[in-house]
Amino acid sequence: MPEAADTSAVRRPLRVLLFANTEWYLFNFRLALAKAARAQGSEVVLVSPPGPYGEKLRAEGFRWVSVPMARRSLNPMREVFVLLALWRLYRREKPDIAHHFTIKCVVYGGLAAKIAGTRGVVGAVTGMGYVFSSKELLARRLRPLVWRLLRLAMSGRKSRLIVQNPDDRRAVVEAALVDASHVRLIAGSGVDTQRYHPRSDALCASGRTPAVVFAARLLWAKGVAEFVLAAQVLRAEGLDIRFLVAGEPDTGNPASVPEEQLTAWREEGSVTFMGHVQDIPALMATADVVVLPSYYREGLPRNLIEAAAAGLPIVTTDAPGCREVVEDGINGILVPARDAVALTAAIRKLVLDPALAARMGAASRQKALAQFDERIVLANTLAVYRELVPEWRIADSSITEG
Repeated sequence: MPEAADTSAVRRPLRVLLFANTEWYLFNFRLALAKAARAQGSEVVLVSPPGPYGEKLRAEGFRWVSVPMARRSLNPMREVFVLLALWRLYRREKPDIAHHFTIKCVVYGGLAAKIAGTRGVVGAVTGMGYVFSSKELLARRLRPLVWRLLRLAMSGRKSRLIVQNPDDRRAVVEAALVDASHVRLIAGSGVDTQRYHPRSDALCASGRTPAVVFAARLLWAKGVAEFVLAAQVLRAEGLDIRFLVAGEPDTGNPASVPEEQLTAWREEGSVTFMGHVQDIPALMATADVVVLPSYYREGLPRNLIEAAAAGLPIVTTDAPGCREVVEDGINGILVPARDAVALTAAIRKLVLDPALAARMGAASRQKALAQFDERIVLANTLAVYRELVPEWRIADSSITEG
């Protein structure tokens, strides 16, 4: 009778769990990472609160699990229930790597993963956001508590914290949130540069009406009010410019612009509000200048690296995250935060000097190819996974480390 096969060395594929505060974020910003992990032979589980993009994730062939987390909830009993649900999920799924995006998910996912005994925990702080950028009383009261919880969630030698700009790295190290050796700086979520192409009808050659685009969530701290004011001033000067806003209010964020204000701006008419735009490469193909006057405490703004990939000049603030994308005078213009006068002057300068805009746009494209291509970001992220789970291997030759 033949001997039974030795199955002691047989092991299920490595399992990666990605947890974000919206299924929209997973689909739009982390789908490439999920696919890259799957390409390595890993099982990938996607986790978020419920929403319509969950079915889109499933249509891509992923297992998507919804959890009852509300972004704005401060109800202690509800939050304990969410933590309990996450702990049960992690205990059931037994991920080898649990990767969490945005601060609330980093805290909740990190705590659940530690209690469940997850092998490797990765937190991605994609900007410090409302709690650390707002001067509102609620944000100031929450800040010390969130900082302490972050420290607890990211403690341990099998944890890594990914930040997107040097300012955030310095902040978390100086606050002793994480040991400096466990912090990794990775430039955002990356962009597929092959989907973006510099436009062929250069403004200086065509004589068409230039389009200045603001593409972001409609939060006060993103600088949308300053953008509208700049549009009003430049239109009043008689300049023929189209000002476009692509984005919607974020009702899950206390700093969202209220609908009544948007209605007033629409009626005034200096700016065209496009709402949510799904096809960002097509939007960028219609733009001549991209503007983000943010003082939100960004990580690395995705809309700016998309603009860079499209070969566009950029006007943004001299603020964390933004200044990592724009080199002042090289591929765009940096202006002080909350300074509508400087913002207006920068837009005017680029619109009235198409040759300068073209030079800066070409520099943006080169910077995107060298620093922000998603293949670089994916390879660097998978390298963090390998630190925590040594048997992780990169098998896809199309992903190369930068």
